[in-house]
Amino acid sequence: MEDRKTVVVGASPNSSRFSYKAVSLLNDYGHTVVPLGIVSGEISGIGIVDLLSKPEIDNVHTVTMYINPSHQKEWYDYIFSLSPQRIIFNPGTENSEFGQMAKKKGIEVEYGCTLVMLRSGIF
Repeated sequence: MEDRKTVVVGASPNSSRFSYKAVSLLNDYGHTVVPLGIVSGEISGIGIVDLLSKPEIDNVHTVTMYINPSHQKEWYDYIFSLSPQRIIFNPGTENSEFGQMAKKKGIEVEYGCTLVMLRSGIF
């Protein structure tokens, strides 16, 4: 399987959060995963990288969103700087403005659940 690095925006060390579950499942399925969040901690032994520092990340295939649309605008430019091939808007993160901007840049946009996509083999 080709290595498809996935960046989880809005990762949380709280095990009840869907972003936590997504990082764990991506890791379980053998994907390289970079959890970005504003709360430090770790998920499945992977340290959460400080989103506020806007770290450079190479070879990003997918960005999967776990932050509310009202908080996404400040991250548009940063996420585009990662040059992802795809952005997944998980339930509750749907953002037509951001999605249209991404499509204009040639980025695939999906509105779906990362967990369901992984489990059903369509990730």
